[in-house]
Amino acid sequence: MLTEIRIDGLGVISTATAQFHEGLTVLTGETGAGKTMVVTSLHLLSGARADPGRVRLGASRAVVEGRFTVDDVHDGALGEVEEVLASSGAERDDDGSIIAVRTVGSDGRSRAHLGGRGVPAAVLADFTTPLLTVHGQNDQLRLQRPDQQLHALDQFAGDAVAGHLAKYQKARRIWLEARTQLLERTARSRELALEADHLTQSLNEIDAVAPEPGEDEHLVAEVRRLSDLDSLREAASTAHDALAGPADSPGEDSGALDLLGTARARIEASDDPALSGLAPRLGEAISVVVDMATELSSYLSDLPSDPGALESMLTRQAELKTLTRKYAPDIDGVIKWADEARTRLSSLDVSEEALAALAAEVETAAEKVRETARKLTTARTKAAGKLATAVSTELGGLAMGRARLEVGVAPAPAGVQDSAPLLVEGKELHAGSTGVDEVEFRLAAHSGAHPLPLSKSASGGELSRIMLALEVVLASSEHGTTMVFDEVDAGVGGRAAVEIGRRLARLARTHQVIVVTHLPQVAAFADTHLVVDKVDDGKGVKSGVRSLSQDERVVELARMLAGMGDTETGRAHAWELLTTAHSEKVGAAASGE
Repeated sequence: MLTEIRIDGLGVISTATAQFHEGLTVLTGETGAGKTMVVTSLHLLSGARADPGRVRLGASRAVVEGRFTVDDVHDGALGEVEEVLASSGAERDDDGSIIAVRTVGSDGRSRAHLGGRGVPAAVLADFTTPLLTVHGQNDQLRLQRPDQQLHALDQFAGDAVAGHLAKYQKARRIWLEARTQLLERTARSRELALEADHLTQSLNEIDAVAPEPGEDEHLVAEVRRLSDLDSLREAASTAHDALAGPADSPGEDSGALDLLGTARARIEASDDPALSGLAPRLGEAISVVVDMATELSSYLSDLPSDPGALESMLTRQAELKTLTRKYAPDIDGVIKWADEARTRLSSLDVSEEALAALAAEVETAAEKVRETARKLTTARTKAAGKLATAVSTELGGLAMGRARLEVGVAPAPAGVQDSAPLLVEGKELHAGSTGVDEVEFRLAAHSGAHPLPLSKSASGGELSRIMLALEVVLASSEHGTTMVFDEVDAGVGGRAAVEIGRRLARLARTHQVIVVTHLPQVAAFADTHLVVDKVDDGKGVKSGVRSLSQDERVVELARMLAGMGDTETGRAHAWELLTTAHSEKVGAAASGE
């Protein structure tokens, strides 16, 4: 719920603060006083485009600040709000409310803040969408658009349509992906065939060499060893002979092992404990020398004895370099390239058999789209009759008793430039993201009239009443908790105005409703009455918002009754309006209407 709004430097409003409560709040004032600026400020909090032309003349910026509570929000909307707050890092105020701020500079720059954190305007829109629905005069014109009529029907139908729509959208996505792949393969068959040939030849070349991971680096080390083979063999052999003694002349030049053995035997034979105590250390030295001699022997045996080994390695190295020049800087990269090439090649089958299989897959997916689209159409058609009946009943209570609304659901034909038409029962239909249906609201203004589209049959006043009737019908499925109407009563008067007030009061029993109105018959039904005053001090017009007491309401209603505020007749008429509206609200609440 919206509890408070503060406006600075917006249009004719220099500074204004308004408190909002549950129920029906009306906003009145003379023409040009700035009533529309209140609605404009709510549009800004809803993330609407910032217009620097709305900044008050002489001000550097306009600031709109709104305070919201979410205690009375249904679980679905509360989940959306909490998600936005968590993702943006916004914080609640001490009383648990959330403050949203929108700033518009005279230079056109716009900033948004939510819970003390700077956020994009789109995030502000995500926050307010579940909480606030603003209906301006432009929204009445949007009601004439087929997409808005489709949205209203789906909203009325609720889960009965939502489930079928979700299944249709999933099936459509799968179909479009398969269809795109088939079109690409068919149109690029020659190009893809050439690519497949190139990949096949490259893979054959790599497979013929059959490189092993890290083989190029291993060969570099081996080639380096073989290049120094003689010096390595001499160094290892000399070291081995020094430790173990010459294998070809035993006994002539004893190695380190023989000398260490002799030393240990002499020490162990001594009776001197200090000398014989050194024997274990000599034993350790002998073990180390034995290990070293063994390793040197193994090293010597591993050295290639084949004179052609180096040449073979150099040849292999040249083969690997051929691959690294073409496909990757090293052999590991070549192997990775080959793996990716095999994956790509498996998707490039452009044979007639592969294309036929893919075409069959596309047709299967298309049939799934047709199946889900039929169910979606059936659900919409069923809901359309109920919506038409409900709205027509409401119109009867809005001084349009003989008017009848029809809600038509028809297949949407594919256009000439349609990129993905869907063939259904021999007809090509436009398979859009919302289905294959066109929804059209048609109005028969009286019992003998032929139903015509709203754009051709409804006046401005009738559009206002149709929108209000829709909102009353949709109230149970309305997404937001606060509903704002900007002169929804435009173009009506008399008994129709009273009925509009009555319907708004009924809507306000389940929603917070804020209405900008110029009709006293509507204002009389308000639970809270705010007025926008304007003052011309010679330097410019300034406007402010204030709440009216009961006596002040009488004066304001009398003013709205053709400017009769200073007459006894005007006051009496205003008091009669208030009394009648109060009685009707009490009676309606008691009867549950």
